[in-house]
Amino acid sequence: MMMVQDGCIQLLCLTASSGVPLFTRGASKQLPFSVIGSLNGVHMFGGGQGVLLSSCETEGGGKVVWRVFHDSVMLIAVSGGGSSGACSREEEIRLQRLLENVWHCMVLVLGQDELVNLRNVERLKRDLRSCFCLIDQLLEEKQQGVLGNLTHCADSLLPPNPTLLQEAVDGFAQAADSEFGCLFVHGKIAAATEKWWRLAPQEVVLLSALVRTLSASGSASCDYPVFLPQGSPTVAHRLLRFQLLPGADVCVLCGPTPSLHRAESELVGQLWSPLVETLRSCLSVGERSLPGSVPLRPDVLALLLINRETRRSVSCVQLSSYHLLSDHSLSKSRCWELLKLFYIFSMSRYFTHEETLCVSAEDGAQGGHTEDFLHGFSHQPQQCYLVTEECKSYGLQTPRHQLFLLMLPSVPTLALRTVATQTLSDITSATAF
Repeated sequence: MMMVQDGCIQLLCLTASSGVPLFTRGASKQLPFSVIGSLNGVHMFGGGQGVLLSSCETEGGGKVVWRVFHDSVMLIAVSGGGSSGACSREEEIRLQRLLENVWHCMVLVLGQDELVNLRNVERLKRDLRSCFCLIDQLLEEKQQGVLGNLTHCADSLLPPNPTLLQEAVDGFAQAADSEFGCLFVHGKIAAATEKWWRLAPQEVVLLSALVRTLSASGSASCDYPVFLPQGSPTVAHRLLRFQLLPGADVCVLCGPTPSLHRAESELVGQLWSPLVETLRSCLSVGERSLPGSVPLRPDVLALLLINRETRRSVSCVQLSSYHLLSDHSLSKSRCWELLKLFYIFSMSRYFTHEETLCVSAEDGAQGGHTEDFLHGFSHQPQQCYLVTEECKSYGLQTPRHQLFLLMLPSVPTLALRTVATQTLSDITSATAF
């Protein structure tokens, strides 16, 4: 039977030892308590028999995925499936990554000790409410322009004047007694200090998601304690965030000093006021994430470009009157969805990646099974393509980059490789990304 509606995901969090529900998020209609108990019970029964139950499918085409972290917290994702067009394997990868992100989100906000050492369940339930806004953002499948939750690469915006912004971020971090500073434009990283990029890729992604959540609250500044899930899961740091202009935020990770008031009253105005016009030109880049100096062919619908060395990515959807007048017009949200699906398709079958899509054992979680599709190959594929009724997709991997393109169905299949290599060359030569 179908447990949730098509395209919806419901997230359940329980204590691993006793199955006490801690929270549920996601689909508007919550699962009955009897169903939650059954999902927990079947996992516990399998564990008692020496069987690890990681996922299953429902008769209605849905998917259920389990993950236990540190023998303390169990997370269960229930998907209605159906609407996205994803195959079972791709849907499982997406749900496994969601559970991994949610766990690290909880560590980011509460710290690992409070989650692993369950002393008071009722208190933990109350404390977990502070994670809900961030968890809901991770659950928002229709969130456009943000792919880092899936790729574990930092969603970036390439400004037209990167040198000025880089110098400003470095100077602001130094003035705030920190080595970790970052400038966000439209929720994406426009510039960051070297130490910020040295954080674990997933930490960079989750900090970006947290800054987007804090920015949406409407506050001009905040002082927020955070734990780094891999770098510092038990000792909190201070995240100071300041709104420079609507859509532009700067933040630093620091210790006890400086105070929020001093940083806001002295440092922000002194260092950022001279760069207001520079920030505005950066804001004008918008959802395209690429400066106007980068040409994109009109037959390109969407792209995702990953720098494998820095774990950064840029992505955009390009819908013009040229696309809307074509016989196969797609909505912006559908283009983002197809781009995600093609990324999962390529990474789970053909391309290598520095981070596995399932969390490793050292993270204290149950690891997933690896894709065995590649076992029959004697080489590593470097390119792949997919032709559907909606679009044509092409993936290209080099030692430094991975590029994923969606193109109009009218593009000749023999020309896909040429379009992809030209697009990669145009972006990298104009931006040195």
